[in-house]
Amino acid sequence: MTSNSHKLRFQVLILPNLPWDQLLGRFMHVEELGFDLAVTADTFVDFLNPPSPWFELWTVLAGVARSTSTIRIAPCVAQIPLRNPALFARQALTVDHISNGRLEIGLGLGLQEDPGYEMMGMPNWTNKERAARFKEYVEIVDLLLSNEVSSYNGRFYEIKNAVMNPRSSQKPRPPITIAAMGPLMMKYAAQYADTWNTMSFAEEFAVQFDETEARVSRVAEHCAVIGRDFDTLRVSYNMFDARSRSGGGRIAYYESPDAFAEMARQLIGLGITELGLYYPMLDEQLPVFETIARETIPALRKEAESR
Repeated sequence: MTSNSHKLRFQVLILPNLPWDQLLGRFMHVEELGFDLAVTADTFVDFLNPPSPWFELWTVLAGVARSTSTIRIAPCVAQIPLRNPALFARQALTVDHISNGRLEIGLGLGLQEDPGYEMMGMPNWTNKERAARFKEYVEIVDLLLSNEVSSYNGRFYEIKNAVMNPRSSQKPRPPITIAAMGPLMMKYAAQYADTWNTMSFAEEFAVQFDETEARVSRVAEHCAVIGRDFDTLRVSYNMFDARSRSGGGRIAYYESPDAFAEMARQLIGLGITELGLYYPMLDEQLPVFETIARETIPALRKEAESR
């Protein structure tokens, strides 16, 4: 097992698929419950149900930033094909200021299966091309948010004397999260990320655990190869329930606080210091969600601090 010295954090993914007042209410509820981070998705439509309601990432985060005061906010995660990296950096800078320095930046390859690309008439790059572009994309975002004037000449992207004023309210810039499950992206996470985020689509938790254990070991090895202390990289894991949609929205770890705690402890044992939960899809699971927030998570934090 690999150790990691970051304080334990908990985030909640809130899909932007509700009327605005209800959507904002969920973010405010998550803040009131004491979670560290609230995140939302970045697609043009709900790729599993395109006709359903759906709001845009940065507009949602700007609105949330104005209506909250303590919780950190982030994309989970932004798809690089949807925006030029310089525009992305400008959007991030803006929300960083609106939130008074509570923004974290989530970047990933996105979904090739997203029908939004065809709807918008935009190129839907293969995963191979997305990964090839990612290095330049994250380097430009890092450069722009860390400096007042930047230039970059790459194979895919170019910026010339790009001015970023005002400067970021976080120094040297908002933290960058890189979502990575494949070999090349995990190398990029080791090299560029403040937080590496991963997940598993396996149906059985035991299989998810084994996949994640192997990935944590590989990323720790990548850090060693480039001379980075693995403890400087926060490790984040999204607790995904592959059976939830087919099961009417029921999430397994909301069956009881004990069910959640058992899974969480195993993941924390891998060196994971940020656990991502999904906001309950069923109202009947809200009481357990709230109990987890108010009782189970504080207990898990105390256990982590005592180690």
